[in-house]
Amino acid sequence: MGIMCGEDYGRDESPKSFLEFCGNQTSKSMDTVSHAEIIIRAKTFFREEIVESHLKNVGKSHSLKDYNSNPFLIKYLANFLKGDDTPRSIAEALVYPRLLGTSINTTFGMKIQKMISQIFEGMGSTTAGMDIEFLDALDGRRKFCQIKSGPQTINHSDIDTILGHFKKARNLARQNYRDLRIDDFVVGILYGEDADLSSNYLGIKNEYPVVIGREFWHRLTGKEDFYYDLINAFGEVAKETDGRKELEAVVSKLATEIEQKFNFDSP
Repeated sequence: MGIMCGEDYGRDESPKSFLEFCGNQTSKSMDTVSHAEIIIRAKTFFREEIVESHLKNVGKSHSLKDYNSNPFLIKYLANFLKGDDTPRSIAEALVYPRLLGTSINTTFGMKIQKMISQIFEGMGSTTAGMDIEFLDALDGRRKFCQIKSGPQTINHSDIDTILGHFKKARNLARQNYRDLRIDDFVVGILYGEDADLSSNYLGIKNEYPVVIGREFWHRLTGKEDFYYDLINAFGEVAKETDGRKELEAVVSKLATEIEQKFNFDSP
C-alpha cells in the first residue's frame, strides 16, 4: 500500500519543494497492513457511513413533495410495478427506485474519498487536484490518482477539469526534473468494467490511464481479487440490516398523502 507523499512534509512549503520531497520518499509495503485489516476497516466504514446515512435518508422521505413525481405517470408506474394503481402501489412505485437506487448511490458517491482515507490511511494526496497517491503493485511506480465512484459518474464538463489537473501536476514535475510519466497520472474508478465506461471517461482514457473495478483494486492493494473480497465484505454488513420496517413506514405515510391529494376512493 502506498504512503501519502509528503505526510511528514510541512504544509507551509512550496509546491516545488514538495515535489522534490515527494520524489525522495519511499512507500510502505502492503505487508505492513494486512488485507484482513483493510477488510475490517472497510466493513466499519460501510456500516457507519453508508448504512447509517441511508437509514437517515429513508426517514426523510415521507412526503410526496420529496419525490418530484409526474402526476401523468404515477398511475402507469404503479400498474407496471404492482398491476394496480391503488395509493399504496403508487407509493411503492415512487419509494423503491428512490430509496433502493438513487439515494444509496448518491450517498456512496459522496463518501468515496472518506472511504479511501479510512481504509488506506496515509494515502491522501497533497498535490493539487489529486485524491490519493500510491505505489502501483503492478509496475512499482508512484501513481497520482483521481478517484471516481462508478463508470457513468462524470459529465462532459469534467473532462477538461481532470485533464487540467493532470497537466498542471506534470508541468510542475518537469520544472523540478522529476521522472513522472503520463501513465503515472490515473483516474481510478471503484467499481465496474472497461466495457461500462461512459464516453466521457473514454475521452480521458485517450490521454491518461483509466483503471476500473478489479484492476484498480489490484493495482492499489497487490491482491488480484481484492475487489471481490471488498464486495463480499460489504455484503456481510448488509446481512446485519433489515430496513423493511423503515420502508413500510415511508410507504404507508406516502400512500395516505396520495389518497388525500388525488381523491382516491378507498380500495
